Formats: sequence, C-alpha cells, structure tokens
Amino acid sequence: AVIDILLKHNTEHLSSEQIYDLVRVNCPEIGLATVYRTMQLLDEIGVISKLNLDDGCIRYEISLNKNECHNHHHLICKNCSKIIEVQEDLLESIENKIQEIYKFDIIDHDVKFYGLCEDCKK
Repeated sequence: AVIDILLKHNTEHLSSEQIYDLVRVNCPEIGLATVYRTMQLLDEIGVISKLNLDDGCIRYEISLNKNECHNHHHLICKNCSKIIEVQEDLLESIENKIQEIYKFDIIDHDVKFYGLCEDCKK
C-alpha cells in the first residue's frame, strides 16, 4: 500500500505523515509506526530517496530510475514551499575537477536552491 501511494504520487515529495494519511484511505487499519518502518526499509534497499529541507520534516520520493547514480537537484520556494526538480546534473564538470585535484571519488551530492518560484514572484 505504501509503494502504491509512492507510485501514484511519484512527482511529489511526501512526508511519512502524508503517506500515512493517504494509505489510510484504503487501509484504515495501518499504523503510523508501520509506515515509518516501511519507509526505513525502502530507504535501506534504495527504492526511495530522502529529501531533507532543513525544516524538521524528511520527505520521500520513489526512485524510479535505478541507473541514476546521483540525486537530482531541487528548487525550493521560500514563500509557498513548492519543490521543483531539476533533472539535469549541473555539477558534472565541478565534480570532475574536484576528483582530479583532490583525488576524491564522489559518489553523490545533494544540492538545494532556495528562492521564489515563478508564481510567488508575480
């Protein structure tokens, strides 16, 4: 039921509590602790990605592309909290330079840009 919700909302960044509320519509017997445990297991096996916006709430998104080795970037509106995904890996040249200069193998990176979305700028 949890995976079904993640698939149905694959463009959203849902918290455990939001997932719980959505799952309960069809599975009213499910408990919040079960959703937490399920999210932890899905994270451990690499089926979901965590998004921490430094606001005390972890959000999740399903990882549909197993060949994707990097997280995508996120644009976060400081006014309405809208989250926009940037699919392009904009840091490839910077990563290559870091690896060359520092002899450091980069596995992943996490980039968040904060600002105002198009609607809030109006």
